[in-house]
Amino acid sequence: MGPRKKPTSQDPLTLVTNGIALMSEDIDVNDESLTAIEQKEYGVFKELLCMIPSMEAHLMESSEEMVTTIAELIQKGINGAWADDTKGVKSAIIDWITPKGQSLNPHIPQNMKSGRGFNHEHTRALLCPAGLDWANMEMRTKLVNGQIQVAGDQWPIFLYANYTYDAEDPWNSLLRSGLLISAFKHIFTSPSSVDQEPKATRSGNAQIHGMRSVTKASIAYVTTQ
Repeated sequence: MGPRKKPTSQDPLTLVTNGIALMSEDIDVNDESLTAIEQKEYGVFKELLCMIPSMEAHLMESSEEMVTTIAELIQKGINGAWADDTKGVKSAIIDWITPKGQSLNPHIPQNMKSGRGFNHEHTRALLCPAGLDWANMEMRTKLVNGQIQVAGDQWPIFLYANYTYDAEDPWNSLLRSGLLISAFKHIFTSPSSVDQEPKATRSGNAQIHGMRSVTKASIAYVTTQ
């Protein structure tokens, strides 16, 4: 299969190719010759083999062309799952952010992306970077018109429990907001589990994939929806 490529979690072909190469060399996941990133990627590959019966034997016997085809099918599945999750959350989130007994003004259609983000008073307040005062009209105007650029390391306030940021302890309540929890339940257990006990007639993603706890990766996945 050739030399191993630089690991990248966004490339199934690299993940599979490197995994096959390491298996051929009979290298353990925790081998000290591997970097931390390589160990993590190899661990993901091993988990993938456990999830799909007979895949290991199939990969080891396949040509490079077939391995590429398999990787493309994996990527297709990833893209499809992401699109389905985004579509579901995009619709449901309007109900989650609307105060009980009230309505958003202007109305935000559940099936459209336009009118959201910094284009709506309610959603732009949720996207305000933690540490900035949304009540400050001058700051708010600059944020909306782009005069203030939001850096990648600035967490939006909607990720904090009760949308409250503690400047003395920035990690306090981060990734614990009710909005994030609702999105997590919607994706990993079932849409019906958001407000009540699950009533779905089919297994949720968590059960299908054997998830027993919330993981860093699953939180990141939900947060970036």
